[in-house]
Amino acid sequence: MNIEQFENYFFIGIAGTGMSAIAQYLQGIGKKVSGSDRLFNQQHKMQIQEQFEKQGIRCFFQDGSGISTATQVVIVSTAIEESNVEYRKAAEMGIPVMKRSELLAALSSSRRTIAVGGTSGKSTTTAMIFHILQECGYSPSLITGAGLTALQQEGLPGNTWVGKSDWLVIEADESDGSIINYFPEISVVLNVDRDHKETGELMLLFSTFREHTHGRFIVNHDHDLIKTLSQEVAGDFGTIQGAGYVGKDFAQDGFQIFFTINEVPFKIPVIGKFNMENALAATAVSGAIGISIEDSAKALESYSGIYRRMQLVGNKNGVYVIDDFAHNPAEVAAAIRACRQIGKRVIAWFQPHGFGPLRFMHQELAISVSEVLRETDCFIMSDVYYAGGTVDKDIGSEVVITEITRHNKNALLVGDRTNLPAVLKDMVQQGDIILLMGARDPSLSEFAMTVLENLYVNDNEVQNLSL
Repeated sequence: MNIEQFENYFFIGIAGTGMSAIAQYLQGIGKKVSGSDRLFNQQHKMQIQEQFEKQGIRCFFQDGSGISTATQVVIVSTAIEESNVEYRKAAEMGIPVMKRSELLAALSSSRRTIAVGGTSGKSTTTAMIFHILQECGYSPSLITGAGLTALQQEGLPGNTWVGKSDWLVIEADESDGSIINYFPEISVVLNVDRDHKETGELMLLFSTFREHTHGRFIVNHDHDLIKTLSQEVAGDFGTIQGAGYVGKDFAQDGFQIFFTINEVPFKIPVIGKFNMENALAATAVSGAIGISIEDSAKALESYSGIYRRMQLVGNKNGVYVIDDFAHNPAEVAAAIRACRQIGKRVIAWFQPHGFGPLRFMHQELAISVSEVLRETDCFIMSDVYYAGGTVDKDIGSEVVITEITRHNKNALLVGDRTNLPAVLKDMVQQGDIILLMGARDPSLSEFAMTVLENLYVNDNEVQNLSL
């Protein structure tokens, strides 16, 4: 596909993170963009709906009213089924229907693309690379799956930016196999864990990703499987000797982490050892462009994070509420581990992002959580988020909770999440960390605010730290 052959684009489900990013990018380069979402309402507009309209993107309810004879191409994600009313209308009108991943591949082929792959950490690493390039004067563009706090503070969704140079930084998604559609100049693979697909299938995708990269291919030497894909050790990264970029001396103090890369000190206002890994990857990518480790370190000192990635929502009398996108076993365990460093006790809540994903990962999730929970910590789950469609619902959250309790760890089922604040009222103690985790559900950020506002700790006032 040549993006120049179309001028008028319509996105079904435009409020989704992946869809919204591409829609805004096209609008930013001069295309006419409109889209629909089942959550849009003209009387009570969502924040992202208002942000779209300020950018000139027309918004419609998902009933077919936005598709007209002026529409030249309709964009869908893998979540949109052919039975969707707008999908059917486009087909009846003879309007081409294209997948989001195909459009992103076309966009990336027109730029000097840096593509970030891996089952965890893609959004953060993509944001860190973009931030380093911005701070170092490269004026890159960005298409990613999570809003950067710095861009959100300008009133934008934050997951897209149109820069002045040919550099484009993107997330390369392996979950739907679309990662093999990209032919980037620089690629990085962070890790591989069983998520959406089996590890063997993921490695085949990453191998093809390597073959499609026409410049530098960078891998993490801390992951044995990923290390086998290495093409040039001097450009790779890890915490063990042998890679070109070696991280050491990790420490976390409150909401900051400290470490060195090749003896150069780094200080970043985030938490979690996994963020050292993300920073290593971003520094290695920046090095492939010609940016020094010292300049990367200086740039990351002002990195302000991304939406719902270990995002500090606020605190009340020393009890912190953190909102995170973790949705697979490795991410959930890593998030809990990071919070253990700043709280006397972690009360972790998780909402599975679909019945299919939970069926795929429920056994591994129970084991991973059981291994990372301390004796005083507690893991809570609510009902599975269901976004519609045909799916078996035979595995629910109670299966995971039952298994965790069998490992003699504290676990609790709060099926209806609206009951969580009441449950927390009887549990919370000064010095606790409340960690809220989940993906796909667009109301999770609002829910985190609700938890904070209803938090009862000695009746002290809430300090709201969110955007």
